[in-house]
Amino acid sequence: MRPPLQVTPNVTPMIDVMLVLLIIFIVVTPALLDGARIEPPRASSVRAHPEVAADVTLGIDAGGHYYLNKQPIDADALAQQLRARYATDASNHVLYLKADRNLNYGKLLTAVNVARTSGVRVIAMVTARERLASPRP
Repeated sequence: MRPPLQVTPNVTPMIDVMLVLLIIFIVVTPALLDGARIEPPRASSVRAHPEVAADVTLGIDAGGHYYLNKQPIDADALAQQLRARYATDASNHVLYLKADRNLNYGKLLTAVNVARTSGVRVIAMVTARERLASPRP
């Protein structure tokens, strides 16, 4: 009489598939959250600003492409969209501008001029907190 046959599952292919999926999600998730790859300038005296759903954010990537609330928008339609948003809300005329640190300064000024002529009263620049090289003693 033979002893019962012991079958052990081969989990190696399953682990390989899970690791590949994990790497894919690690790479793709930051692009999904931001809507655009924008690296804002760094500053040392920055206060945290909580993101509120009612805030209007204009993002400009290094190539000069516009993103209104993380959605790509054509440069020609930017003024019209801003006028429509600020015409309905008379109390909040603040635009948060998140521009890439490598953006051409002329593109930044063009966006500011379009915003000013479209009903924006206050433009707040979004920056990243500067990381210190070593902690101070």
